[in-house]
Amino acid sequence: MLLIPVPRLESFVRARTIFYDASFLSDDPAFTHAHVTLLAPLDSPPGHEEVARVLRGHEPFDFELSRLGVFRNGGIHLKPDPAEPFSALIHALMRAFPQVRPFGGPDPEPHLTLDMVSDEVDVASTRALLGDLVPAHCRADRVELHRYEANACRVLDSWPLLG
Repeated sequence: MLLIPVPRLESFVRARTIFYDASFLSDDPAFTHAHVTLLAPLDSPPGHEEVARVLRGHEPFDFELSRLGVFRNGGIHLKPDPAEPFSALIHALMRAFPQVRPFGGPDPEPHLTLDMVSDEVDVASTRALLGDLVPAHCRADRVELHRYEANACRVLDSWPLLG
């Protein structure tokens, strides 16, 4: 999975990961559970230089996470503002790796997944749990390649956004 890490929300997402499936909690200190996905699923990791070429010209950017949303599947998420820099990265990566069929379909919506709607969880309870973590003022300064696998989540590669 290629993603933008969001350290500001790490404590929240780690806690929810433990709640649902602690086997996806990483021991890798560089691994950031809180993230905005750019491209997934990846059958095999892309080469370092391939991704570096795609990211050339993409500069670091600031964004805010404050708007909660719910997908049709019940996924509670935060929408980044502005979304355009994320969309630009997503579409550049999709052009470079056309064999990847993104989870979100042909035009994935940038988001940070927080939780799932259930009998005990809804937008209001999630907002209350977030407390003063939102609005979250963040900076996208790198893209990372993460492997998600039970008991083996880790960072495989990283690229700075340099412009």
